[in-house]
Amino acid sequence: MSTVNARMGTRLDLADLRADLDAIAGWIQPGERVLDLGCGDGLLLRRLMDEKQVIGYGIEKDPAGVLACLKSGVNVIQVNLERGLAGFEDGAFDHVIMSLSLQMIQNTVGLLKELLRVGHEAVVSFPNFGYYTHRQAILKGRMPVSESLPYQWFDTPNVRFFTIADFEALCHEQGIVILETIALDNGVRVTEDINFLADTAIYRLGRP
Repeated sequence: MSTVNARMGTRLDLADLRADLDAIAGWIQPGERVLDLGCGDGLLLRRLMDEKQVIGYGIEKDPAGVLACLKSGVNVIQVNLERGLAGFEDGAFDHVIMSLSLQMIQNTVGLLKELLRVGHEAVVSFPNFGYYTHRQAILKGRMPVSESLPYQWFDTPNVRFFTIADFEALCHEQGIVILETIALDNGVRVTEDINFLADTAIYRLGRP
C-alpha cells in the first residue's frame, strides 16, 4: 500500500460537482475524519476539506486519479479495494464513502462490512439497474446504456448489476442499518417508487 501525501494543492471550482457527491457532502459534518474509496480525482474530498475542514484520505488504484489527487492537494492511498481495508483500525473514520463504485466490486458483502468496521457510518451510492429506461432497454433485448450506466456491455468496469430493492434486501440480510436514503433521477430528487423512477441511489448506513 503506497501513500501520496499532498500538503499543498489548488482550490478547485466546485460548481459542477456531481449530483450524488453534492448530496453526500450534505451528510458530512465539519472537522470529521473521512475516507473516500475509489475517490477518482479527489474532487469530493477537496470540497469537504475546503468547506468543512475535514481530515480526508482517498483510496484510488488508477494512476491518473492518484496524480489528480496529488495536484489538488488530497492525500491518497493507492490500493486495490478487493483486498479490503486491513491497513485501517476499527472506527478510524467518522464516515467512509464509496460513490458509484460498489457495482465494480466482486466482494460486495465483505467490503460493505469493512466500510462499517473502519467507519462509524458509511455512505454508498450506485446506479439503479431497476430504473425504468434500463427496464425498457432489456425488454428490447439490449443491455441498457444511460447517464448512470454509460458503458457498453463489452467495455464496462461494472461486475454487479443490481436494483435499489436488491441493495435494501442485502442490507436487511446482513444486519446493516439504513439510516437515510436519497434517490435521484438525472440529479433531481425522487421520493416515490424510487426502484422504478430513480437512476441513482445514495444510502447512509450504520452498524447493527
